[in-house]
Amino acid sequence: MATIHLNKAEFETRVAKLSGDWTFLGDKPALVDFYASWCRPCQMLSPIVDEMAEEYAGRVDIYKVNVDDEQELAAHFNIRSIPTLVYIPLNDLPMLVPGGMGKAQFKENIENILLK
Repeated sequence: MATIHLNKAEFETRVAKLSGDWTFLGDKPALVDFYASWCRPCQMLSPIVDEMAEEYAGRVDIYKVNVDDEQELAAHFNIRSIPTLVYIPLNDLPMLVPGGMGKAQFKENIENILLK
């Protein structure tokens, strides 16, 4: 399964409403990659995100949000730098991890944060 690009309406249907207390709407853990098309570190991370979407298909939903197109979503999560990955476990609050990383660290984070 490929990564899914989200706009605000899709985010509020698949992940969580932006208003009120945090209530995760997904049926499996999720990861949201906040990126911009002009961002070099984002471009370097993108193939890894896509690869992880394939590897973890059926176990983790992996989404992408373009911060230039979805400024309200970026502001909601207080995104200050990109790329920023938001790990969303099933029964816990989202965890923000700013900056790029290699494949090994990415996999370790998915296993330890989302699939523990």
